[in-house]
Amino acid sequence: MEQKGLDFGGGVPVPAPAAPARRRAMTVSELTSRLAGVLETEFFDVWIEGEVSNLTIAASGHWYFSLKDANAQVRAVVWKTATRLIRFKPKDGMKVIARGSLKVYAPKGDYQVSVEVLEPIGKGSLQQAYEDLKEKLEKEGLFDKAKKRPLPLLPRRVGIVTSPTGAVIQDILRVVERRYANLQIAIYPARVQGEEAVADIIRGIRALNAVGGFDVLVVARGGGSLEDLWAFNDERVARALAASKIPTISAVGHETDFTIADFVADLRAPTPSAAAERIVHAKDEICTQLEALRRRADSALGLRLTRLRARVGAVTQHRVFEAERGRVRTHGQRVDDLARRAEGALRRRADAARQSLRRGQAQLDAFRWERQIAARRERVANIERRLESSVRGRVAARRSTLGRAAGKLDSLSPLAVLSRGYALVFDDQGRLLHRAGDVDLGADLRVRLGEGALTARVTGKETK
Repeated sequence: MEQKGLDFGGGVPVPAPAAPARRRAMTVSELTSRLAGVLETEFFDVWIEGEVSNLTIAASGHWYFSLKDANAQVRAVVWKTATRLIRFKPKDGMKVIARGSLKVYAPKGDYQVSVEVLEPIGKGSLQQAYEDLKEKLEKEGLFDKAKKRPLPLLPRRVGIVTSPTGAVIQDILRVVERRYANLQIAIYPARVQGEEAVADIIRGIRALNAVGGFDVLVVARGGGSLEDLWAFNDERVARALAASKIPTISAVGHETDFTIADFVADLRAPTPSAAAERIVHAKDEICTQLEALRRRADSALGLRLTRLRARVGAVTQHRVFEAERGRVRTHGQRVDDLARRAEGALRRRADAARQSLRRGQAQLDAFRWERQIAARRERVANIERRLESSVRGRVAARRSTLGRAAGKLDSLSPLAVLSRGYALVFDDQGRLLHRAGDVDLGADLRVRLGEGALTARVTGKETK
C-alpha cells in the first residue's frame, strides 16, 4: 500500500514515519528453561541453614517443606530414595543444615532445593562423640577382627540382655521356637533407652558371665534415633562387651543403624530377628548338609550302577560273544532238526504198525480166527509200545545230550557272565577296554549288556 506524504501547509510533503520492527518475545517455557540452566548449573551443590516449616510427608514417601530464616524462605524436597539415608525425621520449627542442588519446578515457576543430606543443628555433638569414641576404641584394638570369637556350632543355652516387654524379645522367641525349640534361653531384663539403660546393660552382661554355662550372649534393642540408641554407644557398655567371656552378638536397631556395641561384639546382627536366625543357622545348615550328602550318595551309587551296566553292555557286543551266540543257535537248530526227524520216524513207524494191524485184521476177518486176531492185536500193541518207547528214549537221550552240551556252552560263554549284570565296553574302534586310562574324556563308547547294547560318552573317569 502506497503511503502519501503529509502536507502541513508549507507546500512540501513530509514522508510518513516507518513502522517499528516487532521484537521476538520468549515463551514462558523458554524463559523458565533458561533460568533453570543458570540456577541448576550455578547452584548444583549448596549448603543451606534454616528452620523447617510446612513439613509434608507425601504418600509417595517424599518430604516437602520450606527452609526459612527471619527474612526469606526457600522450598525444599527430600526424595524417597534419599530419606533412607537420613536417621531422623524433621519437624516444623527444627533448625537444620541441608545439602543439595537447586532445581526449577517448571509447572509452577518455582525453584526448590533437592536435599541429599539433612542434619539437625544442635545434635551434631552426639555424632561427633560417637566418631571420637569409635576412633579411640578402634586404636585400642577392641574392633580387631582377629579377636572375634566364633559362635558355637550348636548352642544349648543363650543369654539375652534386653527389655522383657518389648517386641524385640518376642521376635527372637518366635524364631527360636519355630526352628530350634529345645534351645534354652535366659532373659536378663534391662532398660535399653534413657540415662539408666547403660547401668542395666552392663549389669546384665556381667551377671550372665557370672552365672556361666551360656554359649552365646545377645544384647538387643529395636530401632530408633541416635539418641534412642545412645546407651549402646557408651564406652562402659563397649568395654563390658569386650570383657565378656561368652561370645557376644549385638542386635541393636535396624539394618542401617550402627552402634559402638556392633563393632565390639563378636558378631553384629542387623536386627534382633537376624540374631536369632544366626544362632539357629548352624542346626539348619547341618540338616541341609546331611540331606545334600544323602542325595550325593544316592546319585553316586546310581551313576556307578549306570557305568557298570554300560560296561557290561559294551562287553556283550564283543565279537567273541557274537561267535558263541552263533554256535548256540547252530546247536539249537540241530536239536530242532533231530526232534523233527524223530517225530517223522515215529509217525512212519506208527503208520507202518497201523498198516500191519489193518492187514492182520483183514486176515483175521478173512479167516475168522478169533484167537489169531487177538494174538495179532496183542503183538501189534506190543510192537507199538516198544516203538514209542524206543523213539521217546532216543529223543530223550538226544535232548539230554544236547542239554548237557548247552549247559557246558553256557558255563563257558561270556554271555552267562553278562546275564549276571556285567557288561563289555568298547571304544569307537571296536577295541575292548580294560582300564579307565585307556579312554579320553568325551570319547564315544559302545556298552554291550546281557540283552542289547548302549552307546555312551565319557563325562568323567576314575583311574583307581
